[in-house]
Amino acid sequence: MTPLEIEIRRIIAFDGPLSISDYMRDCLGHPKYGYYVTRDPFGPLGDFTTAPEISQMFGELIGAWAAAVWRQMGMPAKVSLVELGPGRGTLMADALRAAKALPEFRAALGVHLVETSDVLAAKQRETLAAAGLPITWHRDVRAIPAGPAIFLANEFFDALPIHHAVRSAQGWHERVVALKGDRLAFAVNPVPALNFEKTLPDAVRDAPVGAIFEWRSAAYALELIRHLQSHDGAALIVDYGYTETRLGETFQGVRGHDYADPLVDPGEIDLTAHVDFAALARAGIAAGMIVKEPLTQGDFLRRLGIDQRAARLKSKATPQQAADIDSALARLTAPDQMGELFKVLAIADPKLGAVPGFDS
Repeated sequence: MTPLEIEIRRIIAFDGPLSISDYMRDCLGHPKYGYYVTRDPFGPLGDFTTAPEISQMFGELIGAWAAAVWRQMGMPAKVSLVELGPGRGTLMADALRAAKALPEFRAALGVHLVETSDVLAAKQRETLAAAGLPITWHRDVRAIPAGPAIFLANEFFDALPIHHAVRSAQGWHERVVALKGDRLAFAVNPVPALNFEKTLPDAVRDAPVGAIFEWRSAAYALELIRHLQSHDGAALIVDYGYTETRLGETFQGVRGHDYADPLVDPGEIDLTAHVDFAALARAGIAAGMIVKEPLTQGDFLRRLGIDQRAARLKSKATPQQAADIDSALARLTAPDQMGELFKVLAIADPKLGAVPGFDS
């Protein structure tokens, strides 16, 4: 039994079952035992690998995208380039290297990383030590300074806590984490959630008995949107998920690059759930932002020129390096790998219009 499970059991024994949101928040961000607080989970020796760790092409294209957005913004003299959950700093390092192609953009940049893990912040400092640009770390997106900003969020929203509700004949009930015998287990709060149905999206309002609805609070997305409303700029969100709000659950654990029971070994496994891109889009549209229909990652990267970038890299590569580039290209863009499961959404200030990749 992990130290965090002992603490969670104690909380449940005194205060009753935990919401899935509170459980997930503790498992990932507990100040002493949280998964992201205690380790570097990335790469072959960790639990999962993200797109920036697969190939430099991903971060380079995101850097070129940010430079093009800056131009659309009117090339402000100062702009914040903000990454949420920057992992090891690999994406930002590759993006800043690509930004060297536009010296005026690089000169305007102030880099801001939003990170709550001291372990990962230390890795980011190592990765970005030679960046040659001012870099500031924050624990909260609300600390980003006023002014024009470009936000990047790659595999960030999937780790934000989710809620579950279960439909019964009497209404909707919150799904919780409780003690069942000697183990943690899912349970249902017997008291219906008051007025919950009034907040449901139309797509799930007529759910059958037994259906589960999974959602996240819009609070984090709204913080980004408020900044864009006040200061100009755009946000790029890349994650795995679905483009239409729907019933069903996707809450899962990840360990050693494989699925794991999310209620076993809390604090020792990653917890995640797919992102509802339609919900993010609704939040942006309601605030008056420009939001185009999400693209698949494969389509987005091809629109930014990943095939051409791969060809240029291969022209100077050894046969083994060329094979590795082809493998990375397929992993990032192929429909049966990351190409379709991962989606890309841009939320932009209306003055910008459609941003690169979404403008065709």
